Amino acid sequence: MPRKPTTIDAYLATVSPDRRATLEALRQTIRKTVPKAEECISYGIPAFRLDGVVIAGFAATAKGCSFFPFSGSTLGLLAADLKNYSQTKSSLHFAPDRPLPVVLVRKLLKSRIAEATARGR
Repeated sequence: MPRKPTTIDAYLATVSPDRRATLEALRQTIRKTVPKAEECISYGIPAFRLDGVVIAGFAATAKGCSFFPFSGSTLGLLAADLKNYSQTKSSLHFAPDRPLPVVLVRKLLKSRIAEATARGR
């Protein structure tokens, strides 16, 4: 049985080239936006932890790529900005050839960090 990846690099090595390139770009945007966040694997997907709280994650899926704010309310707070994306309460879906805009990723991260800070975590 194959081992589950324990690093983001190991996870990305298992992903198809088109999704890998898109997710690597998303990774770099997250790192630039929140340089103090540490990379980790949470619930089996690449994620970023800030002050002990997971604030973002991403994954390759059968249909494309997904962004996870690790919160059930962050996406709802930005509903107007996300109206053109398929989503669930806790994940935002996008095609590898149509990555999330940097401005949107920054907005998602800032909203998630503000939420985590308000909760005192």
